[in-house]
Amino acid sequence: MLDPLILLALMAVGMLAGFVDAIAGGGGMISVPALLSAGIPPVAALATNKMQSIVGTTMAVVTYWRRGFIELPRLVPALALSFAGSLLGALTVSRLDVSLLTIAVPVALIAIALYFLFAPKLSDADRAARLPFAPFVPVLGFVIGLYDGIFGPGTGSFFTIGFVLLFGLGLTRAAGNTKALNLVTNLAALVVFIPQAQVVWPVAAVMALGQVVGGYIGARTGIRYGASIIRPLVVVVSILLALKLLFFP
Repeated sequence: MLDPLILLALMAVGMLAGFVDAIAGGGGMISVPALLSAGIPPVAALATNKMQSIVGTTMAVVTYWRRGFIELPRLVPALALSFAGSLLGALTVSRLDVSLLTIAVPVALIAIALYFLFAPKLSDADRAARLPFAPFVPVLGFVIGLYDGIFGPGTGSFFTIGFVLLFGLGLTRAAGNTKALNLVTNLAALVVFIPQAQVVWPVAAVMALGQVVGGYIGARTGIRYGASIIRPLVVVVSILLALKLLFFP
């Protein structure tokens, strides 16, 4: 049984992770190291992180949706294929060699950070889409969902850049749609983790309380300040994730 003070600290970690995740993704960069520091084994830490983060992500999705930044009916096929891709990735990861991803993913994340840093026209205004939304967002969902099930880091950044570059969404709408698809990719992972009894439920519960608050405040902050906060946070999160993968795998 963990010390109550450690549980209280993990609740605060959940709040901070939920706040960052609701705006730019990458909350696991905060919560997973905290779980490991609390003495939770690596696989259990990953499973517990997925469980607690789902609560904050759900809160963020509801907040973005209620304020009109997510059109859920349009996303239904993409939600289904994102779930399927993530589940397939989680079920097959043990048979795959993912060593190449430890180099390729940081390079991709740095490229995303540079794009968000220097692209002059990134804003909350929608732009002309390069691909039609209905047939190709499900493809994006399946591909990135598959990646999330196999490896995971940077999933939020990859979804966001896809919505901005390929489908012309403004940054706030891109953030909202990203959270919706990321929610189902995390749920797919839990389909694998929960039967294996990997989730540490008391820890997941207290961190979920923090996630409710952090996810709500983060989504409201993203909606209020839009591109002015989403853009720099995506840059910071992408660079930090890249550095972590390169130097602290």
